[in-house]
Amino acid sequence: MVRHRGGYEAAAKHFAAEDLQVDVTGRSYMITGANSGIGKTTALEIAKKGGIIHMVCRNKERAEEAQKEIIAGSGNQSISVHLLDMSNPKEIWEFAERFKAENRLHVLVNNAGCMVNSRELTDDGLEKNFATNVLGTYILTKALLPALEKEDDPRVVTVSSGGMLVQKLDVLDLQFETSTFDGTMAYAQNKRQQVILTEQWAKEYPKVHFSVMHPGWADTPAVRSSMPDFYEKMKNRLRTEEQGADTVVWLAVSPAATKHASGLFFQDRKPASTHLPLASTRSSSGDEDKLLQILQDMSKKISTAS
Repeated sequence: MVRHRGGYEAAAKHFAAEDLQVDVTGRSYMITGANSGIGKTTALEIAKKGGIIHMVCRNKERAEEAQKEIIAGSGNQSISVHLLDMSNPKEIWEFAERFKAENRLHVLVNNAGCMVNSRELTDDGLEKNFATNVLGTYILTKALLPALEKEDDPRVVTVSSGGMLVQKLDVLDLQFETSTFDGTMAYAQNKRQQVILTEQWAKEYPKVHFSVMHPGWADTPAVRSSMPDFYEKMKNRLRTEEQGADTVVWLAVSPAATKHASGLFFQDRKPASTHLPLASTRSSSGDEDKLLQILQDMSKKISTAS
């Protein structure tokens, strides 16, 4: 699986330029983690095409700084900031309910993620990587689906990672309560769970086009801070943020993207396998149903506990 800058450059020779020559004026895009890295670049590129951008971020100062840069870089004034901590399930649920009452939504880009290298718990007692990457993504998507289903050509794009290829779904220990905690493995497990969620949602919600993707290893603030050794070793071969965001933007705006079936995993604008050859990473449908059931039960508790 091609991951680095060279892989992107080779793949890009086969891209159809017209795929991204689109005007999306009037369409509304929510992008989580939009104040830096791939999220910010995605927001900027879609803003340049006329999209209404809803940036969902945790840090007010950084979000407002990025908002100014996106407005300046795109000439598009329709850029709003919404403050939200993706590791706080109740806050996500309340935010989504408010958002639906006040806004339309055509495309959701689940980009926010974290890789915490030690086992930290949130105030709700949830392991932080799981809370942000999986439960947070699940609650936000499920809560916004009614708004998406009302619109023409609705889409959900989730930014996963090729790291998930080394992980098989483990429904017995979603929060690393019994196994030895390793931040990189926890992150990869979360990213595997996002792929499974996308596949399941595609079956359950046929009106919406779902996709999940690997941006390749890009030179982003998140990679620098959470994987410093990897960054040092690979920095000259990492993709730019623009290269990392290319497939996210393509999946969010291009008519070419929805010619592919819903629920697929993409890399460099093409569907890719979600398993390495000969790897025993496939999970049973029972385990996949169990993941959905656990997340549904957890989110139900949150939406009724007010």
